[in-house]
Amino acid sequence: MIQTVALYALPVIFAITLHEAAHGYAARHFGDNTAWMMGRVTLNPLKHIDPFGTILLPLILVLIGSPIILGAAKPVPVRFGNLRNPKRDMIWVALAGPAANIVMALAWGVGLYLLEGLGVTEPFFLKMCQGGVLVNVVLFAFNLFPLPPLDGGRILVGLLPIKQAMLVSRVEPFGFFIVIALVFTGFVNTLWMQPLMALTYTVLNLLLSPLAALIR
Repeated sequence: MIQTVALYALPVIFAITLHEAAHGYAARHFGDNTAWMMGRVTLNPLKHIDPFGTILLPLILVLIGSPIILGAAKPVPVRFGNLRNPKRDMIWVALAGPAANIVMALAWGVGLYLLEGLGVTEPFFLKMCQGGVLVNVVLFAFNLFPLPPLDGGRILVGLLPIKQAMLVSRVEPFGFFIVIALVFTGFVNTLWMQPLMALTYTVLNLLLSPLAALIR
């Protein structure tokens, strides 16, 4: 367990920090300075870590041997009414977090190939890079699940016509509990996570293939 925590600590901290900072940066770009004024557009992980969601919940699930490990950072505050075009811009603000995770997954993949190219054989560093790819692919796929308050739900609300968008947005107060229930029933993993993660890995491998060919 200690080895697993050591391997994944850095990738997880980077993943949640840049994910949340990206939301705040996008919100500021489109007209809402709330996160910026509260100091949340930062790479300081302490500003984004939630004691329960980021530390205690995953640790408890690991200790009890849960096959599903869940965690959450402190959400970046966004006042969508302050955005220049709230319905359209909320899509870009929501997309910013998952997009940051894709960029990080790609960066960890590049790091893995560079270590191999330099002849590094230390398993700890190689596995950390692999873990960095995995963590970010998981966060990317999970956060795109189309149910508020997840990023995918916000994107869906932004894309739907007003009437349908209002109906979906009403789910948000209960959305987290619905998602948890769907996770533990296997619905999210089987019908959403596995297909989207497989597609994401295919795209990442395609993007990394020139570097892989050069090094190997």
